[in-house]
Amino acid sequence: MTDRARVNDHAPIANAPSGAQPRDMAPASRPAATPDRTLHMIGNAHLDVVWLWPWQEGYQEARATFASALDRMDEYPDFVFTCDQMVLLSWVEEQDPEMFARIQERVAEGRWVNVGGWWVEPDCNTPMGESFARQGLYGQRYLQSRFGKIASVGMNVDPFGHSASLPQILRGQRMDSYCFLRPGPHEGDLDETLFHWESADGSRVLAYRIPFEYCSPPGDVSGQTEKSLAQLDRALGEMMVFYGVGNHGGGPTKANIESIHRYDRMGSFGRMTMSSPRAYFDEMLSRGEGFLDALTVRRDDLQHHAPGCYSSHSGIKSWQRRAQHAALSAERWAVIDTALTGADYPRDDLERAWKQILFNQFHDILPGSAIEPSYDDARDQLGEAVAISKRIITRAHNRIARRIDIPLDEATQPVVVFNPHPWPVSVDVDMQYGAQRNGVRIVDHEGTPVVSQATQSTATTGDLSRGAVTFRADVPALGYALYRMLPGPALPTGTGLSVAEDGTVIENAHVRLELDPQTGDVVSLLDKASGVDPLAGTRGQPRTAVCDDPTDTWGHRVISYAWPGAAMTLDRIVVRETGPLRSRVRVEKSWGASTLVEEYLLAHDAPAVRVDVTIDWREKAHLLKLRFPVGLDDPSATYEIPYGTIQRPVDGAEEPAQSWVDLTGTVDGAAAGLTVIATTKHGWDVSPAGSAGGETPSIGITAVRSPVYSWHDPRLLDPEGVYSFQDQGIQRFSLELVPHAGDWRAAQPTRRAAVLGAPVRAQLESFHDGDLPPRGSFADDGASAVMVTAVKGSEDVPASGPADLIVRAVETRGEAASAHLDLPLVGRTIDADFRPHQVRTFRVPLDPKGDIVEVDLLEWALGEQPA
Repeated sequence: MTDRARVNDHAPIANAPSGAQPRDMAPASRPAATPDRTLHMIGNAHLDVVWLWPWQEGYQEARATFASALDRMDEYPDFVFTCDQMVLLSWVEEQDPEMFARIQERVAEGRWVNVGGWWVEPDCNTPMGESFARQGLYGQRYLQSRFGKIASVGMNVDPFGHSASLPQILRGQRMDSYCFLRPGPHEGDLDETLFHWESADGSRVLAYRIPFEYCSPPGDVSGQTEKSLAQLDRALGEMMVFYGVGNHGGGPTKANIESIHRYDRMGSFGRMTMSSPRAYFDEMLSRGEGFLDALTVRRDDLQHHAPGCYSSHSGIKSWQRRAQHAALSAERWAVIDTALTGADYPRDDLERAWKQILFNQFHDILPGSAIEPSYDDARDQLGEAVAISKRIITRAHNRIARRIDIPLDEATQPVVVFNPHPWPVSVDVDMQYGAQRNGVRIVDHEGTPVVSQATQSTATTGDLSRGAVTFRADVPALGYALYRMLPGPALPTGTGLSVAEDGTVIENAHVRLELDPQTGDVVSLLDKASGVDPLAGTRGQPRTAVCDDPTDTWGHRVISYAWPGAAMTLDRIVVRETGPLRSRVRVEKSWGASTLVEEYLLAHDAPAVRVDVTIDWREKAHLLKLRFPVGLDDPSATYEIPYGTIQRPVDGAEEPAQSWVDLTGTVDGAAAGLTVIATTKHGWDVSPAGSAGGETPSIGITAVRSPVYSWHDPRLLDPEGVYSFQDQGIQRFSLELVPHAGDWRAAQPTRRAAVLGAPVRAQLESFHDGDLPPRGSFADDGASAVMVTAVKGSEDVPASGPADLIVRAVETRGEAASAHLDLPLVGRTIDADFRPHQVRTFRVPLDPKGDIVEVDLLEWALGEQPA
C-alpha cells in the first residue's frame, strides 16, 4: 500500500503519442553497448478491494481498471496485462458481461494473464490453513470455469508477511512459483531475488521477491526501473520489473508503455520486453538443474513487515475466526445430512458464506489497516457467513435428532449434544432450561448420572422461569450423544476439586493453580503428574503491561511490543462457582478508565486451566500485553502457523500465531513447559530473561492495541486533531494454560485450540421413535498425530447421486506418522502415511463400490487435468 494517486487512463497524457507506434524490436536495433540482460516488464494494476475506500468503490474501480487495460491492448499489440484476485473478475463478470467477454478473448490469445489463483490477496499469516485451501479452491475453479485455464503462478504482492506453510498450499493448488514484495531487503535476512521456498513437508516453489514496488507512477518508467535494478540480483540476467498505477487500480498508462518502447530501443537498461510472471519463471526453469540447484533454499516464513497488524482491530480477528469455525462446522453437518437423509448438499449457500469469509481476509481488512467504516461492512458480511452456517447446522442437527430413538419418559427432558470435531471430546456443556424451580440433574442415555452443577442463567427475569446447568458430556467423534435432564438438584459427588475461600488456590487431581492475593496474578501452575511447576520462581514478575503505543496502525518498523509497562491494579477476587464439576474464580483489574476481567475455570478432571477474558478498553494510543512468565532454563519457542508449527527465537520479537504458543525448557534438568492457547489473538512474543520488564522468560499476548484508524507512519498526527481510535469498548476471548512435561506435543494444543474455538452444541429434544442409536459417530481421526481439518461435500457433482465426501487431514506434530481415518458415515476407512506437516485430501464416494481417490486442494485427482 504505497500512497499513489489513481490516474484516469482515458484522459490525454501530455506528449504521449496516440495509438501504438511501429518499432524495430530486433536485437540489432539496440546499441552494441546495451547491457546483456532481459527485463520482463510486468504490466499490472494492484487493486486494494478495500483500504482507504469501501468495497463499493473497489467494485467500480475493477471495471474502470479493466477497461483501461483492454484499451491499452487495442492500442499496443505487444502489451501484456497480469491480473490477480479472482474476486475482481467476478465483479466485472456480473456488472459488465460485454467487458468480461473481451477479457476472455484476451486470455485466449495469451495477452491477459491471470495469476495468483486466489479469491483475494489475503493476510498470509492469521487465516486458518483451511482458509488458504479455500482461497485457491474457489479462485482456481473460477478461472477454470470461465477461461478453461487455471493460474500456475502464485502472487501476493501486498500482504505484510508470508507463512512458512504456503509452499505446500500453492503446490496443492497446482502453482509452482510465487511472487511477493514483502519483507523488503531492509526487513529481514533474505538477500536473494530468486530462490526456492520450501515448507516443512518438503513442498517447494520458485519464489521471486519483487524489487522496489509492484506499482509505479503514471509516467516514464525509468525511475521505477532504476530503483528495481538497485535491489535486484543482476547476476540472474533475467529479471522482472513491475509497473502500472496501483492500490486504487488504474494499471499501465500510455506514458508507461511508450517509455518502455523508447528505453528498449535505446538499450538503456537492457532488453525490455512486455511479459508475464509465467514467462519469466519458464525462462528460469528452462536453465536446467545446474542453475536451479545453485539457488538458495529458504525453509522459513517470510517476515516481518507491519507486526502491529497481528493485533490491530480485535473485532475483525474475532469475527473472522468465528466465521471460519462456523463454515467448517456447517460443511461437516451438511454432508452428514446429505449422506443420512439424501438432502441436497447446500453447495451454493456454503460457497456464498466462504466467499464472504475469504473476501474479508483481504490484506487491508483482516490486518486492521482499513478505514473505520469498512469494518461495518466486514461485520455485516461475516455475519452473513455465520448466519448461513448456523442455519445449515441447525437444520442438519434437527434432521439427525428427529431420527434418534428417544423413548418416552415424562419425568425427563432429552438433550442432544453435537460434537463438530472428528475426534471424541469430553467437555463441560452450559445448558439453559425452563420451569424447574428446584434445579435439574443430568443422566446419560442409560440413566447413569453425569457430573453436573447449577450455574447462573443468562436470563435475569427474577421469576425463576429460566435456569442453567453445566454438565460433563462425553461425545463421540464428529457425532452426537443423548442425555436426559431430570428435575431436582444433582446428588453430592466427590471429585477432588477444591477452591480456597479467597479464591487464590484452585486444584484438582491434575493441576494446582495459585493466584497472588495482592495482584491477582497466576504465580503457580503445578503439573501434579510430573511434579513440575513451569511458573515456579516467577512471583513478582509482570503479568499485565499497559504501555503508551506511539506506533501507527500497521506497526511499521516495529520489532517488538514486549515493552515494560504499568501493571493493572487488582480490584477484587471473587469465587463465582464451586461444585463437583468445576470451579470459577473471577479476578477484576483496572488501569485508567479500562478494566480487565479474567475468570479462571478449572474442571474436576482437567489438566489445564481455562481463562475467559473480558476487556473494557478506554485508552487511546496504548496497548495491553498479557504476560505469562515461566521459570524454565534453556527455553525454546514453538508457534502454531496454518497447517503446521514453526520454531522461532526467544528474542521478544512480535510474531504471528494461529491459536497457540509454547515455551519448553527444563526445570531442575527435567523437560517441562507451558502452552498458552488463545481463541482470537494473533500477536505474540516470547521474551528472554531480563527483558519485557521481567527477570524470567515469558510468553506475551498483545491483547489490545488502540492506534488511530488507517494512520500510516511517517505522517504525524495533529495534537489538536480529532481522530477515531481502534478497539474502544468491550471484547471477549478465551485462553487455556496448559502445563506439561516433555514438549508441546504432549499437550495436543492444536486439538485443544479447535475445541476451545468451536464448542459443542446442545439442544433440547422431544420424544420419538427413530432408527439412530443414542450415541453416534460419523468420522473419527483417532485423536493422534494426524488431524482431520475438513469433512465436506465435493465441489464436483456426480452425474447421478449425491456429492462425494471430501476428507482432508494434516500431520500436526512435525513427525512422520501413519493415520487410520474411520468414516462410519459411509462405512469406509482411509489408511495413509503422512510426512511431517503434510496435508492430504481424499475423495470418498458415498457409493460403497466407488474407489477412494487422493485429490489435491482443488479436489481434482492428482496428475489429472480438470474437464
